[in-house]
Amino acid sequence: MSVADDLAYGAEKAAVAIAAPKAAVVGRVSLAVHVVLWAAVLAFCLVPLLLVLIISFGHKVEGAGWEWALTLENYKRFFVGANWPAESTSLYLGQLYWSMRYAVSAALLAIVTALPFTYLMTRQSRRAQAVWLVFLLATVSLSEVFSVMGWDIILSNNSGLPMLFAASGLTDWLKETGWFDVLRDWGLANPRNVKFKPSEVATVLTLSYLVWPYAVILLYPALSRLDPSLAEAARTMGAGPWTVARTVILPSVRLPLIGTTLLLFVFLLGAYVAITVFADPSQHTTAVSVYEHVRGSTLNAPFGAAQSVILLVTATAFLLLGQWLTRKAARPS
Repeated sequence: MSVADDLAYGAEKAAVAIAAPKAAVVGRVSLAVHVVLWAAVLAFCLVPLLLVLIISFGHKVEGAGWEWALTLENYKRFFVGANWPAESTSLYLGQLYWSMRYAVSAALLAIVTALPFTYLMTRQSRRAQAVWLVFLLATVSLSEVFSVMGWDIILSNNSGLPMLFAASGLTDWLKETGWFDVLRDWGLANPRNVKFKPSEVATVLTLSYLVWPYAVILLYPALSRLDPSLAEAARTMGAGPWTVARTVILPSVRLPLIGTTLLLFVFLLGAYVAITVFADPSQHTTAVSVYEHVRGSTLNAPFGAAQSVILLVTATAFLLLGQWLTRKAARPS
């Protein structure tokens, strides 16, 4: 072996000797990072969920808060009422129904309106797209309370759209044409004027407005990657706008559509402020009931926790359903 070979061999051994401690240090740092991440997940995610689950089996003590227990009374109360089998009630099941109804309606409305807007936005210049995205991100930064207050002013019976309808003569025209009676049947008018609160329409509109920017932002990546030549080829072959949307655009983005709809639905299940402002008390949701039992006048934390668990299970079930639909849609036909 020559002197050059000896030097090369010695340099290689030195490099290995130097790299080994570095690799050990990197491995220890990586292990520490994993430990910290798992500790954060346990501390901020799993532990609160476990506490809520454990509290849901607690027992309410009249006049003295609650105590730890292992009972299914809270879950039985949710489904059949506290006095079952003597009598049953569907009050809390009705609140869960309104939770899902509001969430589904608002999520679908947001998707239906955000999809064409996002598609047209992706056909603008890069500068215009950047401006729109910055604007949408700025609206997302606004709190739910601030947005709901704005809609409260717009739909107020004394200073919003109903007053504008009366001042412009639109209310009189609705009465003359018979549409005013239709609005009264829908709960959108009183004997004298149009009203929007409390009503399901105002609630769904406000909830849809709250999640509309999220819908645009989530749909933007998929629509921006859509090849414009596909739509142009379809139009060249004589397809109309609706046919192009149905046969080209929607199939290309069906997976992001399903995922976005599910994310908006889960987000809206926990809506609170818009429900308390615009919904009729008989149409309040499980989220409102949870707050009333945990922090409101009822002060029954175990029952509030049980309702939270049921709401979480409902959201998980819909997420699993969405995952199944996504896998089914991804299969080649």
